[in-house]
Amino acid sequence: MNAVCLKTEYLIDPIGIDIPNPRIFWNCDGGVKQTAYRVVSEKWDSGKVESSSMHAQYPLCLVSGERVNYRIKLWDENGAEGDWSEPAFFEMGLLRASHWQAKWIAGDYTVNKKARYPADCFRKAFSLNGKVRSARLYITACGLYSAALNGVRVSMPLAPGITDYRKRVQYQTYDVTALLRESNALEIMLADGWYRGSCGAWGLRNQYGTETKLLTQLVITYEDGKKETVATDETWQWSNDGPIRFADNKDGEIVDARMQPSFSGRAKVTAHSVTPTASNNVPIAEKETFKGKMTVTPGGRKLFDFGQNIAGYVSFSVNAKAGQTVTVRCGELLENGELTLKNIQLSNKKKTTPLQKIEYVCRDGVNDYKTTFAVFGFQYAEIETEAALGEADVTAVAVYSDLEETGTFKSSNELLNRFVDATRWSAKNNSADLPTDCPTRERHGWLGDAQIFVKTASYLFNYLPFARKFENDVCDAQHKNGCFTQIAPVGGVDFYMNAMDGSAGWSDAGVFIPYRLYLQYGDAHMLRDYYDRMRRFADYKIKTLGKWYPTAKPTGIDPRYLRSISNYGQSYGEWAEPADVKAFAVSDFVSPHPEETTAYLVYLMDVMAKIAHVLGEADDEARFRAAADKARRGYQKLVQTKQFSLDTDRQAKLVRPLYFGLLNEAQTVFAGQRLIRALDHYNWRLGTGFLSTPLILYVLAQLDVEYAYRLLENEEIPGWLSMPKAGANTIWEAWEGPNSVSGGIGSLNHYSKGAVVEWLFGEMCGIQISGENHFTVAPKPGGSFTFAEASYRSVWGTVESGWEKTESGYACSVTVPANTTATFVLPDGRTQTLQPGRHRIDL
Repeated sequence: MNAVCLKTEYLIDPIGIDIPNPRIFWNCDGGVKQTAYRVVSEKWDSGKVESSSMHAQYPLCLVSGERVNYRIKLWDENGAEGDWSEPAFFEMGLLRASHWQAKWIAGDYTVNKKARYPADCFRKAFSLNGKVRSARLYITACGLYSAALNGVRVSMPLAPGITDYRKRVQYQTYDVTALLRESNALEIMLADGWYRGSCGAWGLRNQYGTETKLLTQLVITYEDGKKETVATDETWQWSNDGPIRFADNKDGEIVDARMQPSFSGRAKVTAHSVTPTASNNVPIAEKETFKGKMTVTPGGRKLFDFGQNIAGYVSFSVNAKAGQTVTVRCGELLENGELTLKNIQLSNKKKTTPLQKIEYVCRDGVNDYKTTFAVFGFQYAEIETEAALGEADVTAVAVYSDLEETGTFKSSNELLNRFVDATRWSAKNNSADLPTDCPTRERHGWLGDAQIFVKTASYLFNYLPFARKFENDVCDAQHKNGCFTQIAPVGGVDFYMNAMDGSAGWSDAGVFIPYRLYLQYGDAHMLRDYYDRMRRFADYKIKTLGKWYPTAKPTGIDPRYLRSISNYGQSYGEWAEPADVKAFAVSDFVSPHPEETTAYLVYLMDVMAKIAHVLGEADDEARFRAAADKARRGYQKLVQTKQFSLDTDRQAKLVRPLYFGLLNEAQTVFAGQRLIRALDHYNWRLGTGFLSTPLILYVLAQLDVEYAYRLLENEEIPGWLSMPKAGANTIWEAWEGPNSVSGGIGSLNHYSKGAVVEWLFGEMCGIQISGENHFTVAPKPGGSFTFAEASYRSVWGTVESGWEKTESGYACSVTVPANTTATFVLPDGRTQTLQPGRHRIDL
């Protein structure tokens, strides 16, 4: 038995982390059960540890820049000793504020908040003083930076990523050893990014500050052990006369390739109150590339169709004369053969945003361009130029956080397969350091989207580092009274939306995300590290019980139970139900929603009680269980009123209480029966909104799995399969997609409706995590499917489950990874324990 898939804090050979005593993870290859392990590094030898755990914590104190190379050896169930693993490593970043010798620098000009500025260009020339052992570039910015050493770009796209820079600034660490030579030049461009550029739907600016700034420290270690530091200070050259004349992460770039920076000035030393910290996350990266099919539009413009809706940018190569121009507009929708951005843009007399536009002025000769400081959501690029430009000259580049893909799914229904692929793409397109709603219009870190999707994302990707970073964003934005916001980071939030902070199903993400990650990864650190923040939010929500402002109290309810119902503050309610189920109204923004709010309060308290139990917080557990019981009683009284009756065709009003377990026995029976009638009345199409769409198949499967399959296989609008049937390769925000008439929900790249994919993995194919080194496999075959299969590379190893229809029923195939077991649950409830290996079971 050998150790494989070695990671540190869920990352492969990370450089520049700052987690004290990081954890090392591995999987087992070969054998049945791991009985012991040994981890060896230069300074630490764990010795032979008798344990089946596939993780260990590095126990020694670590210093800035320290690199730990390690290997792992395992012993199997027979005591046989395996081979040493392939070597792995992790490297620490700068662990203390005092270890930053660099100074913050900025361009030498006076900032006018209303003006836009070209990209700053900084340069530092230096020479080596010996043979180099290693070199690390530590760098961050308030803004976006692009760094090149001796002409080679070393930085990730959109660096340093997005945070609330007033509270947390991430830095990156790059290994630049191989790029050094005797004489060197480090050149860095700095643009507005999220810090000073467009944020949110209306492209609000200066959300985190007005002065962009840079912090850079290159640490060179020579073979003799001596160190030299090249750090930003007042000696750095600066100018803003380089080629990038305008850069905005949403609107695009204006580039004049005839211009080169003079570096004729000097940087200005400035300050920032926040000490940078490592992101401990995967980097943003350039990923898939696509060549487009070129046609000419009715208006005479060249149109490139790349065949996939992505988030990223366009690159092109053109041989041109100096002064010739190339104008590129990117979007995801065509209208009468022409590119239109109407589904993603907001416009008034003063501005239209986002533009998603490149204006490029050529130099003489070959011009190779790739966007530096912007990403767009697009499938199509409209290009106008007098220069010769053909299909082979233009490439679309997908750009997103470098998430390791961990889940696969395939079934006999090709539309469903394409829906899963579309979900995967929308997830990637909305994961540039932040789980956003769409990569075009708002680009916000909506908490509601993130919380309903986190389990699906955890099946599809190694998601914990990315989600952990977002939980930090959520905590950065938390109000002093404990209330989590609806969006994090908060830059770009329109003023009138601030009242929705605390909205049920959105702000609860601050609790639901860590809890669901704990269930999926078995990592109690996700609970312990954020428990104080979660507890503060729970306490805030408890205080909302009994508040009835500003709407009138419902009639027909015992006044005593009003103290057990929450109707406080503005919220979104179910949000985005089909228009013929509930038409959109402004009141959806400005009103409290006592049914949704009380339901989520009960669910929140149930979850907090479970978290408190895991962490041994007995007093908190009892307090949260009491609050849940109180609010549950209030909810049961609320749905007895005419205004909030369970006798409704609004599917969400029935799905939510059934999924959350809010009803008494008689109410539960009635709600289940009424849900089936509601579906009958709606021709078995989806009538739920934003919050309940991911839940409905669970509820239907509890009643009868064939109900779930009947809804899943619906191909009509509203329905999951209606999207791929219409040709979609990403998930639409509105069920109608390009034909949406709903105000403000026209994105064609919006992953939230793809949250149902968790049901395909966890229920249809039955793959569930149920403890350390243990799975539950409980497939639920049905419908018109002849087969379905899924694989999931979990933290414990790759588990596979699939079933096929046979003449006598169904046969299931399950693969259990080494050093784990699985409880297989048959449809009649009988169970059997599966050991590592492949199994075939007749159902």
